[in-house]
Amino acid sequence: MIIGDTQLKTIGMNKRLAILILVFFVSVVQAALGFGAETARQTLLRDGRVLRGVNGKLTASDSNDAWFFEFHTDVNDYRGGLAPAGTKLELLPSSSLQKMIADVNERSTAGYRLSGWVTKYRGKNFIFPNYFLRSQPPQKPQHRESKPTEKPSAKEDKRQPAVTDPNDALTIPREILEKLKKSRITPSEGPGLIPKAQKQVGDSVKKAQLQKDSILADRTAFLSEQDDGRLVFVLDAFGRNVRPVSLRLLPCEVLELAEQRQSAVPDPVRFKIAGIMTKYKGKNYLLPQKATRVYSHQNFDR
Repeated sequence: MIIGDTQLKTIGMNKRLAILILVFFVSVVQAALGFGAETARQTLLRDGRVLRGVNGKLTASDSNDAWFFEFHTDVNDYRGGLAPAGTKLELLPSSSLQKMIADVNERSTAGYRLSGWVTKYRGKNFIFPNYFLRSQPPQKPQHRESKPTEKPSAKEDKRQPAVTDPNDALTIPREILEKLKKSRITPSEGPGLIPKAQKQVGDSVKKAQLQKDSILADRTAFLSEQDDGRLVFVLDAFGRNVRPVSLRLLPCEVLELAEQRQSAVPDPVRFKIAGIMTKYKGKNYLLPQKATRVYSHQNFDR
């Protein structure tokens, strides 16, 4: 059988078309598999994401003095950010963290229900805690064999009162009342608080004192770097002969933007700052919420 030139060209075009279709199919499958793997991994949560009662576990780092919070459930920011269950985020120094550390040292389990804010700094997420409650670790459901229910006898039916009238009095069982009395916590015995009468100088376990966070607003400061590499805001004294006040800064998106603005010019930049002041192990920290560059009237470059 003799094949003409036209038939050879047709066969060659069909082969090239089949190869192109195969290459396209393989590339689409690889892209789909890569997209699925990307969605399964953790993506950064947005800065300022509010956490309202997220269950998790408190763990300490072996290398340094850092503490982490491990999520028991998935947490997302509804804008593409996702932290799946099991993700550990570092807790920022705060008065609430100091209370949690004092509380976890007295417990066998480290389960908590945490509230706070998520921050983002240089491609990493952190948590600034402001409130917590004790919680139990999640338990696996136990499968029990179902037993056939037996019909109560006539005597048992008479003993069990039938609630048919909505005005009938409902009584709480004695067992539940006893449990409520045992689990009741007075305000002076809450987590992180100790009554003044129980404080003793010779206690081996140092419990955290009650510390309240405060707000710092509309203050002018300069961004400075200390010898150990830590960034601080030095409050502007406006020419007065006073001791400079430095505030340790907690990592967040506002701090990262302030660093970029300072690195763009060689001279010190004035910022009008606002944020949350907290105390951790006797040192003051600031979580910046705003850092707006302030321009002078004489020179707009400063």
